[in-house]
Amino acid sequence: MPFIQITMIEGRTPEKKEKLIEELSLTVTRVLDAPLESVRVCINEVPSTHWGIAGKSMYRRHNEE
Repeated sequence: MPFIQITMIEGRTPEKKEKLIEELSLTVTRVLDAPLESVRVCINEVPSTHWGIAGKSMYRRHNEE
């Protein structure tokens, strides 16, 4: 059973996440010849204050621009 885990900064719409789940599942089905029913996707959303790049949180980087 393929299991895909995505970690991303929160803020995408439910529709965007639904499309991501669909596209990832279809890609895994095509590439691995796995039945669609066996594919699992988990989206972990992280607040921008908890995600850092180059010593600054994404929240801080976004608000300094």
